[in-house]
Amino acid sequence: MTDDDDPAIHLALGRLHAAYADIVTRRAWPELHALFVPDAAIVVDTVTAEPIVLRGAGELGSFIGRSIERFEFFEFVVLNLVLRVTGPTEALGRLYMVEIRQEAGTGEWSNAFGVYHDRYRIHDGRWRLAERNYQSLARRIGAGPATVFPFPGRFVV
Repeated sequence: MTDDDDPAIHLALGRLHAAYADIVTRRAWPELHALFVPDAAIVVDTVTAEPIVLRGAGELGSFIGRSIERFEFFEFVVLNLVLRVTGPTEALGRLYMVEIRQEAGTGEWSNAFGVYHDRYRIHDGRWRLAERNYQSLARRIGAGPATVFPFPGRFVV
């Protein structure tokens, strides 16, 4: 069996993403630290603004927290995950996701679809995110059509 076929690695990385989705949905920002290496490089590209460059889970939690304050309902949903193990302690992944949101005050619903291109590394005996590159794929507000963005090219998975 190759590392790429190792179900334990796939399970560990799937659990990492399930934990991330749970933490973001609950807005439990201090818990993000357990999922990232301390100096993780993070880029958030919403396509409609300049990419935001962050370092580490603390900066990421602060950024997401400010970004979703206006939603009275917010849920982060993992849609699909594709992995490629590149060594015994390193892997690459592509994660597809959707945010389901309701604006406080207006009650307007929206969705944001995106893709993460991630690098994983074993740190302190556990798989963690070492690099995270996000790009928006589409956004829909209310009943109108979605704005769709081009698919990014990052890592080969």
